[in-house]
Amino acid sequence: MQIPVLKSLSIKNYALIDSLNIEFSEALNILTGETGAGKSILLGAIGLIIGQRADSSVLRDKSEKCTSEGIFDIRNYSMQNFFIENELDYEEVTILRREITPQGKSRAFINDTPVNVKVLHDLGLKLIDIHSQHQNLELNEKNYQLRLVDLVAGNAEILKIYLSAYKKYIALRESLGKSLDLAEKSRKDLDYYEFQFKQLSDARLIEKEQAELELLLEKLTHAEEIRSVFGQAFQSFSEDERSVLAILKENLNSIGKLRSVLPDAEQIYTRLESVYIELKDIASESLAIEERTENNPERIELLNQRLDLIYSLEQKHRVTTVAELLNIQSDFEAKIHLVSSFEKEIEQLQLEIEDQKVILADLSSKINLKRKAVTPTIENKVIDVLRNVGIPNAAFQMKLGALTEFSSSGRDEVNFMFSANKNQELQEIGKIASGGEMSRLMLAIKTLITDARSMPTIIFDEIDSGVSGEIAVKMGRILEQMSNSVQVLNITHLPQIAAKGKNHYKVYKFDLDDKTYTSIRKLTEQERVEEIAEMLSGENFSATALETAKELLQ
Repeated sequence: MQIPVLKSLSIKNYALIDSLNIEFSEALNILTGETGAGKSILLGAIGLIIGQRADSSVLRDKSEKCTSEGIFDIRNYSMQNFFIENELDYEEVTILRREITPQGKSRAFINDTPVNVKVLHDLGLKLIDIHSQHQNLELNEKNYQLRLVDLVAGNAEILKIYLSAYKKYIALRESLGKSLDLAEKSRKDLDYYEFQFKQLSDARLIEKEQAELELLLEKLTHAEEIRSVFGQAFQSFSEDERSVLAILKENLNSIGKLRSVLPDAEQIYTRLESVYIELKDIASESLAIEERTENNPERIELLNQRLDLIYSLEQKHRVTTVAELLNIQSDFEAKIHLVSSFEKEIEQLQLEIEDQKVILADLSSKINLKRKAVTPTIENKVIDVLRNVGIPNAAFQMKLGALTEFSSSGRDEVNFMFSANKNQELQEIGKIASGGEMSRLMLAIKTLITDARSMPTIIFDEIDSGVSGEIAVKMGRILEQMSNSVQVLNITHLPQIAAKGKNHYKVYKFDLDDKTYTSIRKLTEQERVEEIAEMLSGENFSATALETAKELLQ
């Protein structure tokens, strides 16, 4: 027995819905209701639990949060890896819930574990395919067509590997572009860097030399004054006729003679002797300083030149020390080396890109072969369905072309070509298909999805638009056949299709306390007969309409 994947849906405080809880069954579930009854509201609430966008405008009561919750039985769909990859607990019966707060904030949960809305969306894409009216227009888009082909071909795993390789390829190309830009800019600046570096390098700067040179220059500039002062000191201490040292010597001799008769004389003699020795030493050092201090204008000139060079470099680079100049010199040297390193980096990136292109070429070739392999299946299936739903001369062709560059889905582009009449040239779907033909084409495409068993639940929102009569009966049969493989929820206005359902639900509006509400309920067998009779001939249906409804249901 087939297990219904979407077991139940609970909605609170969403648009016109106050609160509802509905259980769905396996096979074909039919949803009907008058125009404006709220079927699109129901789809919007389902969209919430598969990660579609929403804000506080959907809240019925702006002071309360909105909740949409779906219970899914996924035991037969091998989704354990998704839960492992997203660090979630796998449950055979999984609950997806979405909440929108009065402040407009969105919260998402899988089995009561908070998740990012993207994770909810990714899981939702694996569970439900919602076909709405605008999706007929998507059938014209080549990306949509290619995704359909890949579903039939079972390319999900290899495309996942390819996409990972493609992202790496794009990242490498971006890195190469940045490196080329930086290398070009650096090459333009290279002459400047080399000139600045050479100027600093030729200066042969030494970190602490500036202070030493300034001190030496100060000494040489005052050489005459130094010689004069220390020469005069030496002269006064020891060379004059009545020098300080001579006078001290006389006093030492005189006091020395009194040491034997005056005890105090011994102490004074000792102290005076120390002064004499110290002063004699000072006199010697003063002479040495005088003799070694030279007046050297040539050396002063050289020192001034050297300091002028240092000062000019400091002023140019807006610094105050030689250490800072040396750091700037190192920076210029590093920039010069960087230019050459860019060349090596660019060469390495180019090699990696070529290697990645080989990987992509191999993967895209395998993807292409799988797409080509299912081409006859797709063409034959679509033509078969189209002929069964009233386009007996339908022709359909899937053209695969090659792109000049890799894309995120390989190196193929696809074009669905269609013709509804004999001897009519095949053209792109969007150019010739009418509304009714587009609906039937989309139904044929959806049968491919169900045959591939790639989607547990499919929801059709008036896929029968633009058809009626016997064609509607045939479309109903196809929907019934599809429901043997997957759970189908079908919103319809056609009694021929409504009669094909295993279960029938009615979406309706009602007023209570000056407010309008939308709700849904499962119809009994008798209610179902009456609903289809009303769809056939209006609210005041006849006995004939009732009989016709019973015949359709049988």
